[in-house]
Amino acid sequence: MKVIRSLFREDILVKEEIKEYDLVVIGSGPAGEKGAAQAAYFGKSVALVEREKFLGGSAASTAIPCKTLRETSLALSGIRARKLYGVDLSLKRQATVNDFLYHERTVKNAERNRVKRNIERHKISFYRGNASFIDKKTIKVDNDKNSIFLKGDVILIATGSSPRKPEGFPKDNRIYNSDTILSLKTIPKSLVVVGGGVIGCEYACIFSELGLDVSLIHNKDILLPFLDHDISIALKKNLSKMGINLFMPDRVDSCSADKKNICTELESGNTIKAEMLMLAIGRSSNTEQLNLHKAGIKTGKYGLLVVDDNYQVIDPDTEKPMPGIYAAGDVIGRPSLASTSMEQARYAMIKAFNLEPYKEHVAPILPLGIYTIPECSSAGKTEEECKDEQIEYVVGKAYYHQNARGQIIGDKDGFLKMIFEFNDDLGEPMRLLGVHIIGEIASELIHIGVNGLIMKANSNLFIDTCFNYPTLCELYKYATYDAMGKREKRLESK
Repeated sequence: MKVIRSLFREDILVKEEIKEYDLVVIGSGPAGEKGAAQAAYFGKSVALVEREKFLGGSAASTAIPCKTLRETSLALSGIRARKLYGVDLSLKRQATVNDFLYHERTVKNAERNRVKRNIERHKISFYRGNASFIDKKTIKVDNDKNSIFLKGDVILIATGSSPRKPEGFPKDNRIYNSDTILSLKTIPKSLVVVGGGVIGCEYACIFSELGLDVSLIHNKDILLPFLDHDISIALKKNLSKMGINLFMPDRVDSCSADKKNICTELESGNTIKAEMLMLAIGRSSNTEQLNLHKAGIKTGKYGLLVVDDNYQVIDPDTEKPMPGIYAAGDVIGRPSLASTSMEQARYAMIKAFNLEPYKEHVAPILPLGIYTIPECSSAGKTEEECKDEQIEYVVGKAYYHQNARGQIIGDKDGFLKMIFEFNDDLGEPMRLLGVHIIGEIASELIHIGVNGLIMKANSNLFIDTCFNYPTLCELYKYATYDAMGKREKRLESK
């Protein structure tokens, strides 16, 4: 339906054509795409607005490419072959930037095209341009040709985030972030990564496997502290084993550039010279251009939007949800994962249009997948959380090097850790509380644990399951046996 109404724009009262929809989505990343598709699936009229040239948001443009580059670096480095064939299969010293980026570009374009096809298949109206609020229901879309006005009964803000731009670093084309790194022209011999979060650790691993001299600067004494402590410690050891120079805890005091190198002075007094520097010190929500004040919306630190359990934006004055305005994905902050962003947006639209019981809640267990080398993945409670919550627990571990498939692939350092709720009845199974993995395909293996946690499964599930042999999945059975043995020994010692 089209209507004519008055709008106050740039201090001039004008009459513009407004296109009405059940839902207007701002942003085509994982949250925007899946939220729009969810509403359209149930027959709602949907408009999707994207300001960038390509669809898919940072997931398609930077996250998927990062994972693709990881696989490329593994292939070029020959790490998966390890010493299995008695020969050095490494190509990293001969690899060119075209070798490095070829597969990344192919996969990136395929993902962008997939998003486009999904939008078309769901008959979602697409608008290219910069979106901004006129009022709580109306969005103005500015493009090179004109301005278009969209009215939505429901608005979903899914604008994602961008790399934070810190002060104190010179403007130099050898200083990159997670967006600009994909425009790399040559592969340098050395790299400094500032920031030991997920992105910093992932790229440090990628470039180290290509043979670069990599230094990682992190302001904490542990990497990725939200992970189970055992996994964080194992990751740190693996990065050191790869040859990555870890400066932690430490901070950048100053940074300068000359013709040959980027020179980074640290608070510890150390000086690092490298041909390239990558900034990975966090991200800020893409909310600056939305004119959120026109809808009465205020943002938090780094532009974050605050939402309730239904992902409805909260009015900062009344602390109540704002009717018809929702937000999902990176724009609301952690965990800032594509998988969780999709879940958030789908659930938000179910609540917005009262489509229960199709989806009654967000997935109760949200796994973490971190594509370092080796991979790390986690679901459920960590050992530290159990201690904080005063839950009596028992841990079981199984190691890749003791597993037939682990030996076949040559992974010597990986392990799977399971946390069970302790009980003193040997005749009763123990309830699963958490699963944490570091090693080959950890992000795939974790889903067995996720399903167990969702089912509120106990140790019997893993003891009674027949796993293919040889597989890494067997690690679940032997980690469970380990936990059962530890429980028995604890009871014997009492």
